[in-house]
Formats: sequence, structure tokens, C-alpha cells
Amino acid sequence: MKQPDRPVTAAVVEHGSAQKSTGKTTIGDPAVAKVAAIAARSVPGVYSLGTGTGRALGALRDVVGANDLSQGIHVEVGETQVAVDINLVAEYGHPLTGIADQVRAAVYAAVGELVGLQVIEVNVEINDVHVPGLNDPKSTDKPRA
Repeated sequence: MKQPDRPVTAAVVEHGSAQKSTGKTTIGDPAVAKVAAIAARSVPGVYSLGTGTGRALGALRDVVGANDLSQGIHVEVGETQVAVDINLVAEYGHPLTGIADQVRAAVYAAVGELVGLQVIEVNVEINDVHVPGLNDPKSTDKPRA
């Protein structure tokens, strides 16, 4: 059965020889968000991603084993470009603007290299600073007066 003629909106990719393939690759927002989140978490001084409410819900998800790696990340993915918004909590003792710059650089590199989209902007919002031992139920350190 012959398919009706329709425009091809796919790129042609060379595979070593004269063989050519056509098709469309779609990269979804969740995939881009996970790549960005992993890159952001790799930066020293990033304590966690997300707002207070998001982190509380994330803790509940962790208890039931439904971890959300892209918490605190919002992406807008176009056909060839992506914009990334990141909300994070920094660790006390690290320069906040330095953390933001390093997160931005890590996300630009990871998304550009692993996803193949042009990153047009990475907005970083540091919404809190984590102080070890202060309101931290996992820590056995006592805050100093």
C-alpha cells in the first residue's frame, strides 16, 4: 500500500558510507531536565535542587522510592534550542555567585554535548542556604552559639 506524499521534516544523517537514514528525533522536556539536573548537582556547593515545598515533596517521593531527578529544573525545549531555569539551595561557605556561574557553565556544557541542543539561557535562582547542623535532622552536628 502506497503512503500519501507528505513533506519530510527530518534531517538526513550519513552513516559512514553512502547509506542514508531519514527520521525525526524528538527529545522531551523530562530528558533535558534530567541532564540539566545531574549537571547542576555535580557542582560543589549545590546542596539540593528545588524550592522548600518541592524538596518536601521530594523527601516523600524518596520514602516511597519514586525519586524525581529533575526537581527544581524547568526547561523550555524548542526544535533546536532550549532554555533552562534552575532553583537550588546552596551550601553555606561557598560564594553564591560562584555557584551560580559554575552551575550555568555545567548545564550549558552537559545539555549542549549530551542533548545536542543550543542552550540559549540558563537562569539560576538560589532560594536558600543550607547550614550544616541547623534544622538538619540527618546531621548529628550541633549548631554552635
